[in-house]
Amino acid sequence: MPSHHLPLLLAAYQYKFGRDIGAMCRHLIDDVAVGWEELGTDLLDDAPPALVAALTGGEHWPSRTLDHLVTPDGSPPVRMSVTDATADEQDMEWGYVLHKEGVEVISLLHEDTGPVVSWAIDPRPAFNDHPAAWSSLDPAPTIPASRSRRPHSAPAAAPAKAGTPRPSARR
Repeated sequence: MPSHHLPLLLAAYQYKFGRDIGAMCRHLIDDVAVGWEELGTDLLDDAPPALVAALTGGEHWPSRTLDHLVTPDGSPPVRMSVTDATADEQDMEWGYVLHKEGVEVISLLHEDTGPVVSWAIDPRPAFNDHPAAWSSLDPAPTIPASRSRRPHSAPAAAPAKAGTPRPSARR
């Protein structure tokens, strides 16, 4: 859900990667053999402690890749590609595309594209996690602070390949 991934991605860009989209893409996309099982608080390295506490509630968990998979036939696992068909097969609900100007959040259940959330935004607002709220025509939806919640852990965003156009998502 965007409320889980989006703050981590925004803070990672701003602090861990020093606003270097190329470094972020290399780490999250190019340097991973298969994909991510979970994005963790290590993405918050170099972020101010108060921001880390606000995003995680003081909890810490590591990012984990899917690099140690074993396939049924013993062949090496291959990088996962997300297309309309594989999004359906994997029962995916969200997609994230890293752009120079921000991260595009796509509700795969409702849209082919999504709003681009600026890299400059404060990662602390609670983002609405209802898929219908993420229309490509509207700004990123937030919810009142009194109703916000932070996750214990955050499942990974779907992998993509840097420099390649994103295939369209299903409606």
